Amino acid sequence: MTQQNLSTPDLQEEDRMIEAAFQDVLQGYLNSNHRKKVEIIERAFRFAKAAHAGVRRRSGEPYILHPIAVARIASQEIGLGSTSICAALLHDVVEDTDYTVEDIRSNFGDKIAQLVEGLTKISGGIFGEHASAQAENFRKLLLTMNEDIRVVLIKMADRLHNMRTLGSMAPNKQYKIAGETLYIYAPLAHRLGLFEIKTELEDLSFKYEHPAAYKEIADKIEATERARRMVYDDFAAPISAKLAEMGIEFQAKYRLKSVYSIWRKMDTKKIPFEEVYDLYAMRIIFKCDDPSQEKALSWRIYSAITDIYKLHPDRTRDWISVPKANGYQALHLTVMGADGNWVEIQIRSERMDDIAERGFAAHWKYKDGEGDEETELSQWLETIKDILESPEPSALDFLDTVKLNLFANEIVVFTPKGEPITLPAKATVLDLAFTLHSQLGIRCIAGKVNHKLVALSTPLESGDQVEIITSQSQQPQEEWMKFLATAKARTRLRQALRRDRQPLIEEGRTLFEAARKEAGIEESNELFTKMMGHYRVNSREDIFIGIAKGEINPAETFAVLRKNAKPAGAAAQTTALFKKLLNPFGPAKKKPMAQWKADDEEIPINVKETYILRTTEGKENYRLAECCSPLPGDDVMGFIEDDGTVTVHSLTCPRAALLKATYGHRILVTRWEETTETRFKAEVQLEGIDRSGILQEISAIVSGVPNIDLRQFAIEATNEVFTGHLTVKVTDAKAVDTLCSRLKKISGVTAATRI
Repeated sequence: MTQQNLSTPDLQEEDRMIEAAFQDVLQGYLNSNHRKKVEIIERAFRFAKAAHAGVRRRSGEPYILHPIAVARIASQEIGLGSTSICAALLHDVVEDTDYTVEDIRSNFGDKIAQLVEGLTKISGGIFGEHASAQAENFRKLLLTMNEDIRVVLIKMADRLHNMRTLGSMAPNKQYKIAGETLYIYAPLAHRLGLFEIKTELEDLSFKYEHPAAYKEIADKIEATERARRMVYDDFAAPISAKLAEMGIEFQAKYRLKSVYSIWRKMDTKKIPFEEVYDLYAMRIIFKCDDPSQEKALSWRIYSAITDIYKLHPDRTRDWISVPKANGYQALHLTVMGADGNWVEIQIRSERMDDIAERGFAAHWKYKDGEGDEETELSQWLETIKDILESPEPSALDFLDTVKLNLFANEIVVFTPKGEPITLPAKATVLDLAFTLHSQLGIRCIAGKVNHKLVALSTPLESGDQVEIITSQSQQPQEEWMKFLATAKARTRLRQALRRDRQPLIEEGRTLFEAARKEAGIEESNELFTKMMGHYRVNSREDIFIGIAKGEINPAETFAVLRKNAKPAGAAAQTTALFKKLLNPFGPAKKKPMAQWKADDEEIPINVKETYILRTTEGKENYRLAECCSPLPGDDVMGFIEDDGTVTVHSLTCPRAALLKATYGHRILVTRWEETTETRFKAEVQLEGIDRSGILQEISAIVSGVPNIDLRQFAIEATNEVFTGHLTVKVTDAKAVDTLCSRLKKISGVTAATRI
């Protein structure tokens, strides 16, 4: 934010613009179903305008336009009322000005002050500069979510406006904000049922992380729009005619897949845009004033459609009988269109559509009393409480555990008495046992799925009837973690293991403290984080247990520190040495470019400038991440390690997603050197139908593609099907794409994809 001097005419024009933006918020509120509390909204606006007077955003516009925009999103796109509009207008006042929460309380009352205070607590975004602070901020977000769901809904509006105006930020800030948005905010919007906001957050994040791919897909969507609409109109016409004949009041909507969804499908299935056939879906929204008749009318529409088109038998989803955990209700079916492609149809009432698009806020229109609008969230919030009660988790593990259930597809299973239980896809028998009760999970030895005896690790499917079998002699096992899919089960298992291991933990803690004091090293979250990375364990309790068992010797580690540290006043030096010694990414392969200061305030590279990835005299100024093995031509980012070296990750790499979301201040915008003779390793997976001579044809193609050196080729055939694995050296990603494209043209090769 900045101060700026303007002439009187300019200020008058700005004032008119600000007033018009506020009147738009006010008019949208007056058009809603909420009780009309205009006076307090106007007071909140005047208060915020005076508080932010003279302050500007990075784009140069008056800062007050940001809270006005957040209030507009909260009101018109999420559907919140006057209390939330006031809180949105005031959400930055306490953080950015001299006013306090008490000032807000005395002027606007307890409820608005409580919301503003909640928003101020999480104002740094979910993620801070360091992992420990970041986990703490996330805890605050979840706790305020538990106290009043509107805090998170307003925060979602704030993030959406920040994403819409992200163009004025520096590129490395764009990566950080887009990264954390895609990692947590979009899944959180999904869990809250904010479908439109979730989709826009994903598309905007994708636009800033992969601008070229975004533009290419958007251009292709626009170029094929006319032809696609003609196909849709032909498909929808007989359905619309039939429903009108039945006397049903409805709207038929054409729903296009989002740019991000299309890209995800292309990336996951390794197919070009032209082979994404489910680009659109049909949505039928019918009018029904009696909610008790919605289900029957949905199935009448379903029956009418299946009289016209052939149904896909495995792709019917009844979310009306058993709604999703976020309250979503609809009946989905997939039918074969006249062009031979499958088309999804979603059947909803107007009430269901409102809830599907705007989430929990829309429930308030259909509830009789106040205060019960978050009932559908209760089950998920119980899971959050379990996680929050687990002491001292690793910061990144904490985020991953919470995220585990944010964006999971759901299944519905049944207890022996027929009670439906919603679980994430891939949940196992043991997940269900822990979901029902901690003691059931701890004592579980097997399950019966549809009356058949199965193991603890058996994945469940929608519709399964499951009985949990227990034994008093059963003890919780560490290896259970490998097949648990729910955050609640993992947290409860961790708690059970901790109780059993408590004596070892206490013994190890005592030994650790003695070694630490003798070495003169201060205890810190960073110290434990580095030790966990070095010893490859998940928590500080694991470190203590390793010490108690004699598997970890802290004295040896601290002895190295003591040997290299200065004799007095060397706390910062000790921390820096510890970073160098216990770098979880392994020792640097070359001399560090610079030594970080212990407090991370001085970054060895200017993160605001583009970092050129180059090779000089056979040596690179970077190293490639082994988790994704990027190549020149890929969209990549740099991450500054503790020792100052730069590791290059593909932007699509899961590890990169975590780094963007958690260590945004270390992210570099990078660009490959324009010309390079350096060769990089790449791997290609082949699949196909085996036949005589195919091996020779594959070899001929590989040798015929320029800029490729074949290093390894393994092929294995089972019956008539073969799989192959190529390891090649290439100059850039384009060479691998060319190779895959040519290999797929060989008769019998069904897939050739870069790994």
